Amino acid sequence: MRRLLRRREAAEIAGEVAAAAAVSAPEVVPDLTAAAFFDVDNTMMRGASIYHFARGLASRGLFTTRDLAKFAVGQAWFRVRGNENPDHIARAKEMALAFVAGLKVDEVVRLGEEIYDDVMADRVWAGTRALAQAHLDAGQRVWLVTATPVELARVIAQRLGLTGALGTVAETADGAYTGRLVGDLLHGPAKAEAVRALARREGLDLGRCSAYSDSSNDLPMLSLVGHPYAINPDSELREHARDSGWETRDFRTGRKATMIGLPIAATAGAIAGGVAAGIALRRHYRSTL
Repeated sequence: MRRLLRRREAAEIAGEVAAAAAVSAPEVVPDLTAAAFFDVDNTMMRGASIYHFARGLASRGLFTTRDLAKFAVGQAWFRVRGNENPDHIARAKEMALAFVAGLKVDEVVRLGEEIYDDVMADRVWAGTRALAQAHLDAGQRVWLVTATPVELARVIAQRLGLTGALGTVAETADGAYTGRLVGDLLHGPAKAEAVRALARREGLDLGRCSAYSDSSNDLPMLSLVGHPYAINPDSELREHARDSGWETRDFRTGRKATMIGLPIAATAGAIAGGVAAGIALRRHYRSTL
């Protein structure tokens, strides 16, 4: 009994000493008028996030890898400096929305969390993640801005410990997707409008804000802030950044820039993956009825 008491006393002393020796991390002073905005695909992570989501669905047997390969091959044409055929994109977008109509939002979010942990986490660029963390450490809020569906974008932001996400918003009713978008894809000028609207709501000074992207499609967003950065840039953005004196970071060490990630341009990749994911989710949903 005495030995047990001595052990308890020794444990209590050890705990008190350890607590007394602990050094508290310095408090982060909030910087309420500055924020950072990060594109996702090929900026925060290698390849298209929605495509990785579709791969995760394939690995769960919700559709075949052969189906997924068809989407990848079909989108390879769009790699040419972001030259994306508007009519093709519109048709593909309609297909994706038709496939997700009626699916439960909660189920998509649950699968997104699982697939991020299994497939996407290892594809995050450590260098870009460090840039985002530097803003957080400076007390600034950090938002993802992406054409990816907002539910998946939020999962990525939460897993990375970021403030939140701006993404494409699909219409829902009674917890299920209707098959229509609220507005349009969050792409190109729409990203800049989203950032501008958020800045108004949050009281941000855009001249003090930063934005990061790999694509010339995001020039409207990059040009909106006082501190734009080109991350893993395509050739057009690299040239624009050089002419404008913007800082460039390239984390694609050891590979040619044109071969990094998936063979898909940003918007086309999101749509291709969205169609694939929609097919898989539709099959999954029917199998549970």
